[in-house]
Order: sequence, then C-alpha cells, then structure tokens
Amino acid sequence: MKTYDKITGFADEIDQDLSVQIESLKKLGIHYVEMRGADGNNLIYHSDEKVKEIKSRLDEAGIALSAMGSPLGKIDIRDPFEKHFEEFKRAVEIAHRMDVKNIRMFSFYVPQDEMSKDADIKQNIKDRVFERIGKFVDYASNNGVVLLHENEKGIYGEKAPECRELMDEFACEHFHAIFDFANFVQAGQDTLEAYELLKDHIVYIHVKDALSRNGNVVPAGFGDGNVAVILKKLFENGFNGFLSLEPHLFNFTGFSGLERGKEKPEGASDKALNGFEAFVLAYESLRKILEQEI
Repeated sequence: MKTYDKITGFADEIDQDLSVQIESLKKLGIHYVEMRGADGNNLIYHSDEKVKEIKSRLDEAGIALSAMGSPLGKIDIRDPFEKHFEEFKRAVEIAHRMDVKNIRMFSFYVPQDEMSKDADIKQNIKDRVFERIGKFVDYASNNGVVLLHENEKGIYGEKAPECRELMDEFACEHFHAIFDFANFVQAGQDTLEAYELLKDHIVYIHVKDALSRNGNVVPAGFGDGNVAVILKKLFENGFNGFLSLEPHLFNFTGFSGLERGKEKPEGASDKALNGFEAFVLAYESLRKILEQEI
C-alpha cells in the first residue's frame, strides 16, 4: 500500500467508550481522530476536568485530533442564537485545550419549502445565515481556530452553489470547506459539479459514499459520489489534508445490489456489521482507492 498519513475518522461510530476508540485506532495504525462523541457526550459538552482526562489519554496513546466534530450550526435558522453562540465559544476554548485548530461546523437548517417559494424569502433566510456565519468567522479569526464548513442535507449549504456563496463571502485562513461525498449525493447534488465549484476551498474530506437511487450510505467507491475520481483530482492539485472516515454503515448488510464487477474491499462481508467492523470496512475501502490514486 502507498502510504498516506493523514487518515482520521469519527471513532465514536466504533463505540462511545473512549478506551474502545483508542484501542481500535491503534489496531489500524491510525494516529488521528475527528472527535465528536466520547464517553457518552459530544466533546464540547464535557467539563474541563473531563476534557483534560480525554487529552491525557489520547496523548498517552499517540493520537491527536484532526478536528473537533462539533454540532455547531446544526440548529434551525429560526431558533435563538445566543445560547448556541455561547456553545460555539466553549467549543473554541476546548479546541485550545485539545491543541487542535480545526472545528467542523454547519450553516443552519433552513425551511427548504419556503426558500423555493419566493426570492425575497430566500434572500431573508440567506441574510440570517450569513449574519450568524459572519459572527462565527469573526470570533474564529480573533481566537486562532479554523472553521470547516460541512455540506449537510437540509442546511443552507446542502448543495454546492450555496456552499460556494459561503466561500465567496467568508473564505479565509479561518474558514474553509469540508467535502462530504455522501451528503452531496443524498441532497441530489452531482459531486463532480460540486468539486469544480469548491475545489479551491477544500481542505478536509469526509470519506463516505452513497447511492443516488435511495440515499443509502455504502463504502467509498461503491456509490455515486465519484470518490476515486475526485480524490485523484485533489491529489493532482496538491491536496494534503485529512481524509476522515465517517462510515455511517450502521445498517449495512453486504454488497448485494451494489455496482457489479467491483471487487469487495478487504474486510467486506454480507452480514450486519458492528461498529469496529464497519470502521474497518470504511478504512479498507479508502485504502484500496489510495493504492490506485497516490
């Protein structure tokens, strides 16, 4: 295998228990984690004492954070913002405690039906989204962290044109794009078109794939996300960011119905997978692509 040392992932999909997460990552030789949940809660909701403990245990295991997988920006745009902004400030504080600059975030759930009805309504919603994102970015800039915007179904930036609007307005050393293949597929967005719109702003990848016909998440390279093609383009363009495994294979029961002629990755099976098995499958699927593309 050709090596790529910036592989990371959401280890809480293996298990909520941090000890299990650490043990599993060490088995795979992965030295980074995109920390979302640990020991029963999202990292940003843990106490100072617990954060210190988590940091110590990760340091002892030789595992660093590639990013904080925060839920920031994952509220309805019509919901109150003040409490959420306090959570954002707490997340920045914890990022410093964890020695990580990258914080994953979103651009707020919006009423998609209302946005499609009237241009004035859409503009009003956009203005509210941009006002809030602007406050996030200003605070991040003043406090030395980097916000990574993830495209997510149902938020303002669920499709590439809106993601590009956000980048055109806010892109700087403190605001960049995450590219999530499966989320774009599930939102009905062609990933190759998305890549062309966002390629100058992508610094971080969420590695999961999906089928356009039903939205089901599948191992990388087995869906309609054009994962291998886009990774190849990224590497040719000098990409050297993190590739973060987000398996989402909770109900995956095998390769029936996937594209014919594709070889099963190492670790594939035709039974329901537990958390570690799903993570291994996601990892081996990515490895197979990397063997061909780097």
